[in-house]
Amino acid sequence: MGAFCSTRAAIKLHTLLDLRGAIPAFLYISDGKLNEINVLDFLPIEAGSFYVMDRGYLDFRRLFAMHQAGAFFVTRARSAMDARRVYSSTADRNHGVICDQRVMFNGRSTSKKYPEQLRRIRFKDPDSGKTLVFLTNNTALPALTIAALYKSRWQIELFFKWIKQHLRIKRFLATSENAVKTQIWCAIATYVLIAIIKKELKLDASLYTCLQILSVSVFEKTEISCALQHPLPPPDMTCHSNQLILFDI
Repeated sequence: MGAFCSTRAAIKLHTLLDLRGAIPAFLYISDGKLNEINVLDFLPIEAGSFYVMDRGYLDFRRLFAMHQAGAFFVTRARSAMDARRVYSSTADRNHGVICDQRVMFNGRSTSKKYPEQLRRIRFKDPDSGKTLVFLTNNTALPALTIAALYKSRWQIELFFKWIKQHLRIKRFLATSENAVKTQIWCAIATYVLIAIIKKELKLDASLYTCLQILSVSVFEKTEISCALQHPLPPPDMTCHSNQLILFDI
């Protein structure tokens, strides 16, 4: 990739986050010119899994390939989507579900890319008051569960925020493609190792706290399990009757 240069360049870190442990399950590093949609061509699809994506990954040909592979997706619809209603299910308006429909595309091109029915859910978020339109190929889960799945997508934003704030890749040690990718992979590996340690040791401390403790004790001959345990309480300094008093008070 010739876009990695010493003056000015851009990279993208495309990440699939496993929400069962908040750990990256797939990473792809590209230059800044690659469209996010193209990453779906490299994404390993696991049958029965749910893939939650924002509208930047809305490509119906690729979504239909995911559907044929036996996987489920949840994403948001664009406002200009041309589709007709085929069937409407009962909507739980008391909990924000405005409508729960099966739709088919009207456009010739789009209907060829996705020739089957899609589920369209219109949901009003009670917290923000915004109305969101979700698209999914799953017809079994309740509409509120689909909305909750999409809300969990925020975990990927928290992941990138943690990476930027705490691993602090402010500058690259070298500008070749190999050097840039190596530095990023080292940062991701650090995050994953800390997340694994936190889960294995069942720690209540945050990932950042674990990172801080390990960073100051990396050269000490102390087991990780001991370094991350809660510190011992301070000794009891109360006066006991069997101790002599040196000065009168």
